[in-house]
Amino acid sequence: MLKTAAKAGGLADRFRRVRATSAELAVGLSPEDQVVQSMPDASPVKWHLAHTTWFFETFLLSPNLPGYRPFDPAFGYLFNSYYEAVGARHPRPRRGLVTRPGVAEVAAYRDHVDAAMLTLLERGDAERLAPLVTLGLAHEEQHQELILMDLLHLFSCNPVAPAYRPYRPALRGPAHEGRWIAVDGGIVAVGHAGEGFAFDNEGPRHEVLLRPFRLFSRAVTNGEWLAFVEDGGYRNPALWLSDGWATVNAEGWEAPAYWRRGEDGGWREFTLLGEHPLDEDAPVSHVGFYEADAFARWAGKRLPTEAEWETAAAGIPATGLSPTGNTLGSGLLRPVAAAADEGFAQMFGDVWEWTASAYSGYPGFRPAVGAVGEYNGKFMANQYVLRGGCCATPDGHARATYRNFFYPHQRWMFSGVRLAEDA
Repeated sequence: MLKTAAKAGGLADRFRRVRATSAELAVGLSPEDQVVQSMPDASPVKWHLAHTTWFFETFLLSPNLPGYRPFDPAFGYLFNSYYEAVGARHPRPRRGLVTRPGVAEVAAYRDHVDAAMLTLLERGDAERLAPLVTLGLAHEEQHQELILMDLLHLFSCNPVAPAYRPYRPALRGPAHEGRWIAVDGGIVAVGHAGEGFAFDNEGPRHEVLLRPFRLFSRAVTNGEWLAFVEDGGYRNPALWLSDGWATVNAEGWEAPAYWRRGEDGGWREFTLLGEHPLDEDAPVSHVGFYEADAFARWAGKRLPTEAEWETAAAGIPATGLSPTGNTLGSGLLRPVAAAADEGFAQMFGDVWEWTASAYSGYPGFRPAVGAVGEYNGKFMANQYVLRGGCCATPDGHARATYRNFFYPHQRWMFSGVRLAEDA
């Protein structure tokens, strides 16, 4: 009984921390900042705060807390994201048109659900519900990162180039030039080993045959990407996949997202701190898979597979924090320190790193039964895997087996590149 109570208390404390961090991200934002949707891929801050609340209400409170009454029955339609088994939902591209409920009512919704969740966690079945609560908290941490991604895109559309708050989108690159590090091939095990939380797409753990390869010790920098731009990388069809070249021409790409020409002709970058001169030592960010693949081809290299990346990252702590890194509020969003010269740097905490691997299920993968089985499995088509985590990933959320995934043309996330080559 005491052990169960301790587990329940620890889970309740983590629930409070995660929920408080989400609310804290909205501090300093106007109601208008939280309602606008800048593109179909992004969502308003208000929607993120309501959707993460809807998750707990729908999957935990309604089925498990006797007498629980939903805050507003209409919210099930407004704030469902993609769970077909749960019911109809408001179209994603029109989330910015939902001006009501307002920001204050969404805050009241969160308070209502939080109070009920803490009541639920104080009951005797907290241990039974812990896996689903933990999934809900990991889900909310994903949306904390999405809030920052979506805010950056929203503010980039504003001609006055507003800043969010003191926060650095990525660490400067390590002082050393970087080097190639050889990794032995052979039969290696990849995937989650079963200890601690992981999303279902991180398993089952399985064996992969790797040929010997080399991985660069750090991420590609803005300065290196600038050389690609100045060499005509965005104008050379020989470097691009067919779909990528079509996207370059259709979208008019000439540089990474958020790079802008200054009045002096030099490049500037729009960040969560507003617009600043391009930091050539910082890791390049906000590039899509098509761009990553083209850059690797230009450099005479390639992108690593996700099995190669995970093998190289094995044993590198994903929780080391920079003692001088900028913090955001409670400190749950902090950049990760670069590794020492003799090893890999920036594996976690600067930018998500594109891999050459298409997003699909591991051998033996089976989605969970029920609506939560829609969480990852149904998106396993036409997307590519990114590894590592970024500066906006909450502390403790990243791990070597984490599989993020996006479509190859998308680039509003904090996504960068690490090069690989055959040994």
